[in-house]
Amino acid sequence: MARKRIREDEEAVIDMTPMLDIVFIMLIFFIVTTSFVKEAGIEVNKPKAANQSKQKSANIFVAVKDTGEIWLDKRRVDIERVSATIEKLLAEQPTDVVIIQADKDAKHGVVVKVMDAIKDAGIDRISIAAAKG
Repeated sequence: MARKRIREDEEAVIDMTPMLDIVFIMLIFFIVTTSFVKEAGIEVNKPKAANQSKQKSANIFVAVKDTGEIWLDKRRVDIERVSATIEKLLAEQPTDVVIIQADKDAKHGVVVKVMDAIKDAGIDRISIAAAKG
């Protein structure tokens, strides 16, 4: 009788090692293939627009507040440093589109200077974010 109990206990064991190996390989795959979006770091009141289109491939967002502050990668940036900061972000994660999130009360001159700095960094496609209206 004792021998029969030992055999039943041995048969009930399931080897979990192959399943854990697969789970860890899938975890590594998802970490490596995930693309991270560099947000501007602040919330702005975007102007409303009737016609708008979605940009799916943008990874870099530049925010311009109504006070004239420029935010990029969750940090406040001076207008003179926008181009260099975008070049650094492009080295980390290349993209061909930059989205400007300008406040509806932001000065037009500041937004144009930001657009010029983005062009100087080598980006030709610039989009302006707008709220649905």
